[in-house]
Amino acid sequence: MKSLISAGLLLASGAAFAAPSASLLDAAQQRGTLSVCTTGDYKPYTFLREDGGYEGIDIALTESLARSLGVKVQWVPTTWKTLMPDFLAGKCDMAVGGVSISLERQKKAFFSDPITVDGKIPFVRCDDVDKYQTIAQLNQPSVRLIEPPGGTNEAFVHRELPKAQLELYHDNTVIFRHVAENKADVMITDASEALYQQRNYPTLCAVNPDKPLQYSEKAFLLPRDDSAFKAYVDQWLHLTKATGEYQRIADAWLAKPAQ
Repeated sequence: MKSLISAGLLLASGAAFAAPSASLLDAAQQRGTLSVCTTGDYKPYTFLREDGGYEGIDIALTESLARSLGVKVQWVPTTWKTLMPDFLAGKCDMAVGGVSISLERQKKAFFSDPITVDGKIPFVRCDDVDKYQTIAQLNQPSVRLIEPPGGTNEAFVHRELPKAQLELYHDNTVIFRHVAENKADVMITDASEALYQQRNYPTLCAVNPDKPLQYSEKAFLLPRDDSAFKAYVDQWLHLTKATGEYQRIADAWLAKPAQ
């Protein structure tokens, strides 16, 4: 009887002090790489250049994170429609590039602490700013919306503007041209993207960027149930902001002249 009790105690003790499950924090350092999904079509956060390299605020931040770990970044191309499926399929360790925090994504993954605050606004021809101030003005059958498929912009339109006409356009790098050329009236997007792109399209204006239609935050998408890696990323982000590195990266990119 004593032997059975002893065995039970040993098993219980072993379970209580079992080694924690493996973390990406260790795995990435052991293999020397961090694989990162990004769409490459969302300035000022992520953009795929013609030479095959990536640039943008989140690109520079990810490279800083990788340096802190002593590893290299392995970029994995994805789209907004396939970002979450690719991430859950294990094609990458994390995802970056202006990824908005949403409860639907939170059901399947972790997020880092918020990197920046943003919000959905209308992006329209400057002559039409007064016509598209409110949800009521936007949610009309005569309003032609254009959005990239997948992601939070499309989700916002389906939820808040069901009466408007919606065209889904696959190339987020030139989608704004359709509004400028009067092929669409409005693109609902994040204020940060609209403020950047209005410098490239002088006839387009961000509508009330300081008063968004929907509050949102942007962060890095991280593996669920990996608290060690999330804790590291959050602490890295805290120090990056405290030392001014984050602001230098953001300012350098946002100050970039229109091309």
